[in-house]
Amino acid sequence: MYQLPKSNYKKAEKILEDIFNNKFNQAGVLVAIILIALGILAGTISISHFTDNFKGVLGQASRPISPETINKEYVSSISYEQAIINTVKEASPSVVSIVISKNLPVYEQQFINPFGDFPQETPFDFQIPQYIQKGTELKEVGAGSGFIISTDGLVLTNKHVVSDKQAEYTVITNEGTKYSASVLALDPVQDLAIIKIKADNPPTDGFRSIKLGDSNGIKIGQGAIAIGNALGQFSNTVSVGVVSGLGRTVSAQGRGGFSETLENIIQTDAAINPGNSGGPLLNLKGEVIGVNVATAEGAQSIGFAIPINIAKRDIAQIIATNKIVYPFLGVRYVAINDAVKAKYELNVDYGALVLRGEDGEAAVTKGSAAEKAGIKENDIILNINGEKITEGHAMSTIIQKYNPGDTVTLHILRSGKEMDVEAALGERS
Repeated sequence: MYQLPKSNYKKAEKILEDIFNNKFNQAGVLVAIILIALGILAGTISISHFTDNFKGVLGQASRPISPETINKEYVSSISYEQAIINTVKEASPSVVSIVISKNLPVYEQQFINPFGDFPQETPFDFQIPQYIQKGTELKEVGAGSGFIISTDGLVLTNKHVVSDKQAEYTVITNEGTKYSASVLALDPVQDLAIIKIKADNPPTDGFRSIKLGDSNGIKIGQGAIAIGNALGQFSNTVSVGVVSGLGRTVSAQGRGGFSETLENIIQTDAAINPGNSGGPLLNLKGEVIGVNVATAEGAQSIGFAIPINIAKRDIAQIIATNKIVYPFLGVRYVAINDAVKAKYELNVDYGALVLRGEDGEAAVTKGSAAEKAGIKENDIILNINGEKITEGHAMSTIIQKYNPGDTVTLHILRSGKEMDVEAALGERS
């Protein structure tokens, strides 16, 4: 244990005794007296300085606080901190909690005779408990987040939050106002959905819509803010971090066996908890750059968000056609890399190899655009409209740039020969 140094009082007494017993010469006595006098003076000055400062502190503490000081809004002198405060203040009115409710059976305990009317030889009335359903009751079964994207009450969220067709959905604003909501469309490819607030008395100026940013321009290391209904209990919870990765591919699993592979995903260390699904990931300018979707199980501070530019496609389609559709080619394939090239003894190290599924599913969907274009099993699609297909630039990503009905040119390799075929893309809804 650390101990304070001890003072040697005996030695000090001996020095004073020597002085007054004339063991020092006269000069020495004079020097000693001067040193003692200086020490006393310094101590007096220090005590006086401390007392003055202490009085100043007491004066400040006892000074009454004006109402202007109490009501003054906190403004940080740190630009980063102030940017977070401004972003949260601007975005929070547009972030909503989504409550999921279902009619669940209600059971009542009753006691019955297991032998029915069968005569008993014992004098006891033998009964056992049994649970019998007595109707149903609407109960909350889950919660998520979303954010308002239009003044008429369109809300963007995750597909897995609102995928239960038997459930009822309630939107709760940051101010605590509750509205029922209906599901307009579920994205067939991405974990995205758009719901609509049903309001008999909507706000006079419409709902407060959030600002959408550009996810193509984000950089690793830039600030990121997540807002959402954490754990389904703490609405509009704010967490702060950075964009810690881009272009991730993850396999996400959720309630009811929901499973989906997500590509080109943003990774962030801003805390994303259960209930945050569907909430916005914002930059420090208050713009949405992603839709929070998943966390890495067993990890710390690894969350994922779907880039907002992917969701913009859904928003535009809902506004224009009231539905979300994707172009559909109709092939099962595996992206070619060095391992696939070696396994199937291929002559190229890029492209999409058209293959039958592991459970025997057809390599080419019957009646699809691919079948009509003459695509066959074991064909290799090298590029689409000149865009090269690689493991990092998937064919599905290229196809999603087009609309149903668009005609694309597929450059394929078949039995060692290259050729072009045209395909009119179908519709996947």
